[in-house]
Amino acid sequence: MAELIVIPGEKPKQEAARKPDAALVQLKKRAREQMVARGAGVPEAPTERVSKWRSLLNYGGVTPQELVVFTRQFATMIDAGLPLLQSLNVQARRNRNPYFRERLMGVVRLVRGGARLSVAMKKYPEVFDGLYTSMIAAGEAGGVMDRVLLRTANYLEAAGRLRRQVKVALVYPTAILCVAIVVTALLLLKVVPVFDHMFGQFGEDLPMETQLVLQLSQVAQRYALTGMGLLIVLAAALFFLYRGDRGRLFIDGMILRIPLFGDIATKVAVARFCRTLGTLLGAGVGILTSLEICSKTAGNRVIEEAVMRARKGIQSGRSVAGPIRAAGVFPDMVAQMIAVGEATGALEPMLEKLADFYDTEVESAVEALVSLLEPALMIFLGVTIGSLLIAMYMPVFMMANAVGGG
Repeated sequence: MAELIVIPGEKPKQEAARKPDAALVQLKKRAREQMVARGAGVPEAPTERVSKWRSLLNYGGVTPQELVVFTRQFATMIDAGLPLLQSLNVQARRNRNPYFRERLMGVVRLVRGGARLSVAMKKYPEVFDGLYTSMIAAGEAGGVMDRVLLRTANYLEAAGRLRRQVKVALVYPTAILCVAIVVTALLLLKVVPVFDHMFGQFGEDLPMETQLVLQLSQVAQRYALTGMGLLIVLAAALFFLYRGDRGRLFIDGMILRIPLFGDIATKVAVARFCRTLGTLLGAGVGILTSLEICSKTAGNRVIEEAVMRARKGIQSGRSVAGPIRAAGVFPDMVAQMIAVGEATGALEPMLEKLADFYDTEVESAVEALVSLLEPALMIFLGVTIGSLLIAMYMPVFMMANAVGGG
């Protein structure tokens, strides 16, 4: 039976009869607006038609900040009482990232077809990882989707702050090091050869420092392309080595043993582990599933294997703190605090406190490292460039003194 759609403010029947085409167009337009408002009709053909071009125009996929904004707005709409499909539909249509919008529209189509939200999001792992979909599944099972989404948004924001702290703090030292390398290369390849040609016309003995710099410049000119090729081959070899299980385990282990940097990497991994585990447990995800997700989000293969060993211990009936302590990677304080949380029945708040503590530790360690690297790199830059310039101008000063004395 056809549904009667009442359109307020419609013109009288006699006038509509004189303009049947205009009335029919207006009727279809109003009906379509009502269907879209109910989440029952979304224009899908344009999305399919331009999806390839939109994907080509998108270079960064979905940024963490975009995922945080989507999650928080989605939680607000669910908390306000809007139906899940309508909330998701609105978020998909208003999203400005073509790559993200295309995948959200895919989730809308799957949910409209009867799939659960967590199952639909699993179809797009490049946007919604295992942690995200597990949190959504826990919210669906417990009927607390709004709270789980807010918890997920808070977790993503905290993880994003941790990444930004490390990246922003290392930008300045990295920039100084790159400038030192570029300036030194330009001096050896472009400036020093000019002096070499000029000194060759003098026919006098050059100071040892100058001869050393000239020889270094000649070697750089002769083997510059070979050196660049070797660096590319070495980078490619490390890349393919890191893709293998044993190679990644070896390289990640070396990273954890580097002075200063290894300590920061360990603290970052511990902070991520504690916050991830606390967030998942607080959402109602099982301990074994939570540990499996934590291992995949650890960011270091050594930490990942340690978490999986701890998971096997817990699976065999042991407590959480025992296998964590036996893993040999986590600091003793982590195992002790987890043991206290288990004994008091407050494991989730204890993990959140540990995550906050190690976030602060990472911030302090990064600031200390930067304060140590900045002057060291500046001294290195000054000494390197200054030594090259002095070595080049020493013969000029010697000739000036000889002419003045003569």
